[in-house]
Amino acid sequence: MPRSLEDLLADVPLFEGLDDEARTLVAGCARNVHFGAGDLIFKEGGEADVFYVVRHGSVAVEAFVPARGPVTIETIEAGEVLGWSWLFAPYRWHFDARALTVVRATVFDGVCLREKCESDPALGYTLMGRFAQVLIDRLQSTRVRLLDVYGNDGRH
Repeated sequence: MPRSLEDLLADVPLFEGLDDEARTLVAGCARNVHFGAGDLIFKEGGEADVFYVVRHGSVAVEAFVPARGPVTIETIEAGEVLGWSWLFAPYRWHFDARALTVVRATVFDGVCLREKCESDPALGYTLMGRFAQVLIDRLQSTRVRLLDVYGNDGRH
């Protein structure tokens, strides 16, 4: 028997510990999607009106570098969140996202979720705190990568 969206969300770290009512509200803005390997999920500059939780597969977050083309700056794996631009006006993507493999994901309507968060400030506060943690984790990961690239040149 297929699992409900509420049941799927219970297994996602971003939604871990949400009570049933909050999980049901969030699931009301969600649906399952899939992408083939190589499919473009979103494009820099496009309208960022959704976010994804990857359930299966890998997604490359890419930046276009002149004379080099697309460069992968992050790889998103199962259980991770893809996209936070839906939270911040002007709601535009800052990068491209491309499926590296077949990807199964849950997509969340950002407008729907923002409206629910405005109507339920406790839910909004909880979700904003969880997305802030995602941002902090990604920034720390970027910091470590930059230190690897530019950090130690062998001198003390």
